[in-house]
Amino acid sequence: MRSDRKIWTRLAFVAAALVALAGPATAQSAGQAEAAIRDALAAWERAFNAGDADKVCGLFAGELRYDYRGHPERGFDDICALLQRSLSDRTTQYRYSHAIKEILVSGDLAVVRLIWTLEVKPAGGATATISQEPGMDIFRRQADGSWKIIRYVGYEN
Repeated sequence: MRSDRKIWTRLAFVAAALVALAGPATAQSAGQAEAAIRDALAAWERAFNAGDADKVCGLFAGELRYDYRGHPERGFDDICALLQRSLSDRTTQYRYSHAIKEILVSGDLAVVRLIWTLEVKPAGGATATISQEPGMDIFRRQADGSWKIIRYVGYEN
């Protein structure tokens, strides 16, 4: 547990440094960016929970790199295939919800601390397994103005 705290402290420091390097954002543009990021996360959650395999990859940039405790570093193709495979699995129902703890915006970068809650239930079953997954997502504003995740780290609580 102590090593997890050290890791998260270091990650928070690195994320803060990235935001600082991106340069200051005006209060209005930071507020607009925060709203756009909240909207992007909510849209992803709706798409995933509706089983929309065509839209679940849209939250992530092609340059994505991510670390999830216990797994090797992976990228966009890996997460996209995993999400689409999960949604096509008719023997299991998956449902995500999220709670944002903090959004820090500076220029074209943003850091989001959040907790994803995943509910996994056998199709037709009554009992679900629920896990909470704290994480940190780094977003970059794309050329089209959208915000996409370029890096994230997470783990199961």
